[in-house]
Amino acid sequence: MPLTLLDLVPDEGAKKKKKRVGRGTGSGHGKTSGRGTKGQKSRSGPGVRRGFEGGQLPLMKRMPYKRGFTNIFRAEWEVVNIGDLARHDLSGEVTPQVLHDRGIIRGLEFPLKVLGTGEISGPLNVSAHAFSVSARGAIEAAGGSATVLERTDRWLTARPRSRRLTIDRNLKSARLGKAGGPQNRDDVPS
Repeated sequence: MPLTLLDLVPDEGAKKKKKRVGRGTGSGHGKTSGRGTKGQKSRSGPGVRRGFEGGQLPLMKRMPYKRGFTNIFRAEWEVVNIGDLARHDLSGEVTPQVLHDRGIIRGLEFPLKVLGTGEISGPLNVSAHAFSVSARGAIEAAGGSATVLERTDRWLTARPRSRRLTIDRNLKSARLGKAGGPQNRDDVPS
């Protein structure tokens, strides 16, 4: 038997009827339409704002540790201590690739910073994107070298774009864009 359009039906429970409120007491959602009786939330309009607790000091003000914000543009760094380098028996050249192969850091897309916690015995030639002062001193005191790599990670450009223009003293003194002043940047003598 061939399949026809009449055979195409949605699955059981996939489509539900819209709740129709205010259509009489027999529907079960008549009179107050499921809003209860009286009060701000029974009226039409936006209702109470988010976090409002009826005039009581709201949660976000009662708990000081809830304040602040999370910086979504924060650079994600990989942090390694010199004690970690000694514990994994690394020797000679130590690069982010070597650390990633040993499973010490998460990935090569993160910039690497070496910190000075721990002891280092042998000379290591460590290459990273940043060093703390104590880490650099400990590496060089052990006869090694600390080489700073150039950062190419995506966090260099993931900054919030500011809509404010940089102040140009010449343009400001020439009254660019003001009444009686030049309207184009090209009209201002440099």
